Amino acid sequence: MIKRTLYFGNPSYLSLRNAQLVLRLPEVSNNDTLPDTFKKEAERTIPIEDIGVVVLDHSQITITQGLLEALLENNCAIITCDKSRLPVGLILPLCGNTTQNERFRDQLNASLPLKKQLWQQTVQQKIANQAAILESQGIIAKNMRAWVGEVRSGDIDNMEARAAAYYWSSIFPHLDSFRRDRDGDPPNNLLNYGYAILRAVVARSLVISGLLPTLGIHHHNRYNAYCLADDVMEPYRPYVDGLVCEIMESGKDYSMLTTELKAKLLSLPVVEVGIQGRRSPLMVAVAQTTASLYKCFNGELRKIIYPEL
Repeated sequence: MIKRTLYFGNPSYLSLRNAQLVLRLPEVSNNDTLPDTFKKEAERTIPIEDIGVVVLDHSQITITQGLLEALLENNCAIITCDKSRLPVGLILPLCGNTTQNERFRDQLNASLPLKKQLWQQTVQQKIANQAAILESQGIIAKNMRAWVGEVRSGDIDNMEARAAAYYWSSIFPHLDSFRRDRDGDPPNNLLNYGYAILRAVVARSLVISGLLPTLGIHHHNRYNAYCLADDVMEPYRPYVDGLVCEIMESGKDYSMLTTELKAKLLSLPVVEVGIQGRRSPLMVAVAQTTASLYKCFNGELRKIIYPEL
């Protein structure tokens, strides 16, 4: 079943009742002139088991401990936003798999040659998917297709960086000297938001697969709590880029992250992707990817299953 992504961008009371998330609006609940029957009818309920990601994007949202506990018990990822209304925090369950200890050990014992091979596969698929995005925009990407075959174990030649330089200089041809920078000019704001949602989806799936999101196969920043998520999400980033291209082509003003633009980016988990010859929602595909990664760690597989654009 495809899990739902819920976005809360207004003052809200969020609580738990009968295994359901209950949404109440303060302006309704605190209005003594309204009858109790109207207040009851104004409530919205959503089954906890249907929820995969929750985005809390307002400083006046109140959420109960009981609801938090229920969401985490059901392997939900909870994203919190700062005063600028950008994702700033991620809450994940501590235990998401019944054989977690065994899986942690397999992950910790993975050999360096294996991790280098897995990173090679990751970079190859990332570059291939970036090439597909460029081609969908009518941009030549033969060089990137050739670079896919030149990625060696561990990407010791840093083909990822070479591809990225060409990719970002080409993907938005109508923008002069676009530079991919977290603090840069739009559409960096759209990319940042989309990647934050993607990161949460991947981290959630890693936990469900019984893996530690902190221990990467390539990323190893000592201050990064989600190195493995940052590794695994690389071939999925072009799907965010594709959504951003659609927004820009629509002619909408993207200088500010409006609710409408956020809604478009929050559709990422249900974007259809091709994986193993089938079409699947991105959230389902990520689950296949993280499950295959564990099988690589325990010796069942030698290749991660990634989507192909």
